[in-house]
Amino acid sequence: MACKKETVPFKGTPEQEAALKKVIAELKDTKGALMPIMQHAQEIYGYLPIEVQTMISDETGIPLEKIYGVATFYAQFALQPKGKYQISVCLGTACYVKGSGSVYDKLQQLLGISGGECTPDGKFSLDSCRCVGACGLAPVMMINDEVYGRLVPDDVAGILAKYE
Repeated sequence: MACKKETVPFKGTPEQEAALKKVIAELKDTKGALMPIMQHAQEIYGYLPIEVQTMISDETGIPLEKIYGVATFYAQFALQPKGKYQISVCLGTACYVKGSGSVYDKLQQLLGISGGECTPDGKFSLDSCRCVGACGLAPVMMINDEVYGRLVPDDVAGILAKYE
């Protein structure tokens, strides 16, 4: 069953745009400036939506497709905003063999989003990771810096309720 994908609308402020343009003006004539500009842009906005990529392209003259290519190649860049509560489920070997895939599926079902997405209200975002270093607690998920271990899918709703 496919769910309807809703995206969080871009809410950039004039202050953010001014900060980005200042960074670009300082760096654009430096060799290899694209990565630092994109890193600063992500610090300013929290992610790199197409609107921000377009601003970078317009201000630097670098083609938008090159900026998009860099943004999608490097894992440090996010194209979707992160929620107030960032959920990360470990899908590394130890967690996966103990059922983290089912926990991840349950989160997608309850939140109505897929991995890499944010709920339309901006409250939760969902991602997976390969290891959080808590293999003895497998399966594990984190919400911001809080670790939850030895999970089963039936635990998920109760944990989410703490953040409502």
